Amino acid sequence: MLMNTYFSEMKTVRYISLTFFFFLILQGYAQDFTAKLVDSKTGQGIPYATIQFDSNSGIITNEEGLFSLSQRAITGQDSLYISSMGYEKLAISTQLLIDSIIKISPKAIDLDEVYLFDKEKDVEEIIELVKERLPGNYNKEPVRQSMFFRQSSFNELDKLDIEFKKSTIEELSEKFLDSVIGLLPRSSAYYTESLCDFYKTPQEHRLRIEKAAELYDKNNEGSMDALSEKLERIFKENVKSNSYLKVKSGIFGTKVELDSVFDAEEKVAEGSGPEDEEEKKHYFLSNRKSAIHNIFASLFYNDETKLNFLEKSNRYEFSLERYTSIDDSGVYVISFAPKRSEDFRGTIYVNIDDYAIMRLEYENVKSLRRIRLLGLSYEERVYSGTTLFAKGNNGKYELRFMDRVIGNKMGVRRPLKVIEKNKYVKGRRKQNELSMELDISNYSREKYELVVFQNKLISQEKFKEVVENESIKATYLSRYDPEFWKGYDIMEPNEAIRSFSAASE
Repeated sequence: MLMNTYFSEMKTVRYISLTFFFFLILQGYAQDFTAKLVDSKTGQGIPYATIQFDSNSGIITNEEGLFSLSQRAITGQDSLYISSMGYEKLAISTQLLIDSIIKISPKAIDLDEVYLFDKEKDVEEIIELVKERLPGNYNKEPVRQSMFFRQSSFNELDKLDIEFKKSTIEELSEKFLDSVIGLLPRSSAYYTESLCDFYKTPQEHRLRIEKAAELYDKNNEGSMDALSEKLERIFKENVKSNSYLKVKSGIFGTKVELDSVFDAEEKVAEGSGPEDEEEKKHYFLSNRKSAIHNIFASLFYNDETKLNFLEKSNRYEFSLERYTSIDDSGVYVISFAPKRSEDFRGTIYVNIDDYAIMRLEYENVKSLRRIRLLGLSYEERVYSGTTLFAKGNNGKYELRFMDRVIGNKMGVRRPLKVIEKNKYVKGRRKQNELSMELDISNYSREKYELVVFQNKLISQEKFKEVVENESIKATYLSRYDPEFWKGYDIMEPNEAIRSFSAASE
């Protein structure tokens, strides 16, 4: 009996030891940790908070307060530091990352009592110092930026009215045009996500993409391909190859040689040539590189920016609202709005010591551009965002995070005639005609999210050694797959992306 009890106890000990052993192993291969950062009083998610690994590395919560960490990111780290403007800084041991909800408390401190001034400045003096220090506050040295870049593209076909007038080609009938209208998607979404290293100097940029995904509905693409093939067949069966097309819209017209159109179609059917293949090979990287370049070029301190609140500061009204802190630095909180006819309003957060803008929030108060001419319309409706900067080891500021939304509306309200003419046949040159009235309006919106995990200064020689991986391709996803980015540090997607699924799924 005693022996049976002894062996039973030994089995229990071995079982517990084995369980503990496997627990330790599993800890070493733990899944990515995902959490939500919330206000301890309201329970609301805190957007764009910083989760810091060390002095030069970190991630940002998304617009809902969500963030994720890979095991790779926190390996060797004892603690993480969570900070957000207006909240107490929080240190969490990496051994205690078990809660999916992390609460932080609003900061109850009056910075008026903490920051002492030799002479308190008015808001106009602060803005002049911001402008004066602008050239020296932001980094111009070569730098490697490890980043995650997401672009979300949305398209809404607000109106699509095509009034059929006349067609001499039987297949191009009113019924066919109605079927075309039925095929065109009224709304679509396209997402790209890229984990990459961006190498930057004031004169040149280079990009290496580690991993990338494209998320969209290929059914829309297939519908358009089928429509294109049908139109191509109708044209080939009904028009002569030595004809030309006269495309007219009101008083305007243009001539299109059909020989060149048919030649181009045959080249596509036979397969792309070497030049086309080379262009395709470079497309994804060059497209992402161009988008990231445009983001940096449009930052408020660069020449290509639309944000003119400093360049034309005399046209804006500035108000010193309060003081707060960002990354343990005291900042002035200054709002701005147009005095008369300028475009933007927003808030800047200016470092008390060096007068650098550490955070910028902005939105347009009216359309940035509106064009209406002869039935064509174009309107830049939305330009808004949030931008965060962080100081590097050289004392200069670099982009840490950027969220921007751009929305444009385009419209066409014009007659359209397509006339086939041929000078090589006897009699009248006009062979066929298609006539219709168009009333179309389309709204497109682009959302850009860029988070820089690490800024590392490099030499000019190191920059020159960088070789771009031009043949990189994105992985196509028909629905959001949380497993795709397991083991990588990214910015968590919002609900729209998490719930995206192609129509056929």
